[in-house]
Amino acid sequence: QVQLVESGGGLVQAGGSLRLSCVASGRTISKTSMAWFRQAPGKERDIVAAIGWGGLTYYAGSVKGRFTISRDNAKNTVALQMNSLKPEDTAVYYCAAAATILPVTTPDRYDSWGQGTQVTVSS
Repeated sequence: QVQLVESGGGLVQAGGSLRLSCVASGRTISKTSMAWFRQAPGKERDIVAAIGWGGLTYYAGSVKGRFTISRDNAKNTVALQMNSLKPEDTAVYYCAAAATILPVTTPDRYDSWGQGTQVTVSS
């Protein structure tokens, strides 16, 4: 497994932006698909965005056009740029890693998780 640590969460007004970062250690993520999930109180953990080995990406419909996932294999990091934030984006955001080539969207495919970072969007 790889160890993941997220940062960059916080409180922002609706319409604002945040950039989440995830630093990996323990092994390289270059042969790993990476993703961001989020979980709001009382709700299931849902996929936000994922990126495969070769850079193929997946976005949930609710964030498409507003969020961008990227990876820097040299720095062993993955980021999530979040623009035009809405109150419904409020959740704990988790970074995850999966031993797959293509991005996958269900939590059970991911074997490494970060501790999460809180994102709160006020109206």
